[in-house]
Amino acid sequence: MTRVVGYRRAPAGTHPPHLHPPYLSSLKRAPAHPLVPLSHTLSETTGPVFDAGTVDPAACDLTGGASGGALGERIVVTGRVLDEDGRPARGTLVEVWQANAAGRYRHDADQHDAPLDPNFSGCGHALTDDEGRYRFVTIRPGAYPWRNHHNAWRPAHIHFSVFGPAFATRLVTQMYFPGDPLLAHDPIFNGAADERARLRLVSAFDWEATTPEHSLGYRFDVVLAGREATPWER
Repeated sequence: MTRVVGYRRAPAGTHPPHLHPPYLSSLKRAPAHPLVPLSHTLSETTGPVFDAGTVDPAACDLTGGASGGALGERIVVTGRVLDEDGRPARGTLVEVWQANAAGRYRHDADQHDAPLDPNFSGCGHALTDDEGRYRFVTIRPGAYPWRNHHNAWRPAHIHFSVFGPAFATRLVTQMYFPGDPLLAHDPIFNGAADERARLRLVSAFDWEATTPEHSLGYRFDVVLAGREATPWER
């Protein structure tokens, strides 16, 4: 028997618009004319394909540098990747990247005078298991100034990329931390107009993921579509 599932569109305001004036970079990047649709090529609709043979199992731990452990507060970030019906997205590549504990990225474009950590690259990846679960061990990122407006500071956050079965299905979002006072002042976080959608970007403290005498745990579930969808960057 064919199972028929109703289409559940994400409520208006779930995903940030292309143009969000408080986020100054969107003034330059947002399209000023109607988009021109382009047909997808075979490479955009059929790959890449990731499996245990192509993913480094150690890449889910961002804290173990070549010459010692990374500096900062160790944390565990875990969760599930789910479709709009709550079913697990198995074998999905989840990538993360973030600033270090001092609020600096290991990237040439980041010239913030905060120190770099030679034992922290700030990026990692993992495949979801049969229940859609992923797990990362990392460092709680620091806040950093970003010159969007006067005295602008980005709240602590971790970037997430979720790869579907092809390049055309890649989704990108950000995870934030509960109780951060900078959230109320961040135009990127507040780009999603719907408050309930914004709150889905905030992780939850998780005792089950907390490791005794090692690291605090946070849970961040990713919902790919539907009424409970995670807000995605466009």
